[in-house]
Amino acid sequence: MLQLEQLPLRPPGFGELLLRQTAIGVNFHDCYVRSGLYRTLPLPGTPGLEACGVVEAVGDGVTGFTAGDRVAYATEQYGAYAQMRCLAASLAVKVPDAVTDQAAASLMVKGLTAAVLLHQVHRVTSGCVIVVHAAAGGVGKLLSQWSAHLGAVVIGTVGSEAKEAVAAANGCRHVINYAHADFADEVKRLTDGRGADVVYDSVGKDTFTRSLQSLAPLGHLVNFGQSSGPVEPFTPSQLSVGSYTVTRPMLFHYIADRMRLERCASLVFDALAHGTIRVDAVSTYPLAEASRAHRDLEERRMAGSPVLQP
Repeated sequence: MLQLEQLPLRPPGFGELLLRQTAIGVNFHDCYVRSGLYRTLPLPGTPGLEACGVVEAVGDGVTGFTAGDRVAYATEQYGAYAQMRCLAASLAVKVPDAVTDQAAASLMVKGLTAAVLLHQVHRVTSGCVIVVHAAAGGVGKLLSQWSAHLGAVVIGTVGSEAKEAVAAANGCRHVINYAHADFADEVKRLTDGRGADVVYDSVGKDTFTRSLQSLAPLGHLVNFGQSSGPVEPFTPSQLSVGSYTVTRPMLFHYIADRMRLERCASLVFDALAHGTIRVDAVSTYPLAEASRAHRDLEERRMAGSPVLQP
């Protein structure tokens, strides 16, 4: 159950900001937490990973922020579904004037994820051949747009004809509908038998083995999600076929360091300002109707990224 409640609001503690939130991002992760698939939020609790807002007050020990600053954040500590909240100042980044509250709120998790995957986990450069699974999804579109701008050859995989057009419009030079073709065979065909330098795989269980088989020698499989379920155990000797590497990155490990967070946020906001990446149209919902936003997201009944507005 998602239910709006009135709770007492404490003043910001040491190192904290008091935020008046203006836009709150909604992610599939939130739905998994609500349904119980992810048991990572003690109940009763407030879900939500990302939001944008205005600093109302600054706690002791905080430097670099003042009342009136517009900031955004992503946090694994949850709590974003709220009108007001206290937040560790170390998690907040200032939002450029050119970026709307709704765009910032919908982009923190997905945008920072794309920045980390492309610039830290595996540095994509001109001429790289990459595979992006779920290329018509939120992170998939950003990865495809950004990689194409960097000069990579982007091969996207999707599950329907409608999504083929979406992937092609977002930077994929080749699109594979895995409902009609084996994507590993197609990747090898499209690369004259060589394979991909890197595969970005957010699907997990259903694609992992064939993703490995899509790699070129010395290729890198980045498994950053598991929408089809967790990957089954495998033996490291399977990697010796092509001296492959596999990583399972988690966003919050990469942005735990303040300098890395600021660098990644700067990359995202600069990419947005220069048109390298684009934000989906935003579908707004009152905070009190968070449950409706979840239903619409789960049933694919919206045209853009869902954002809650307190």
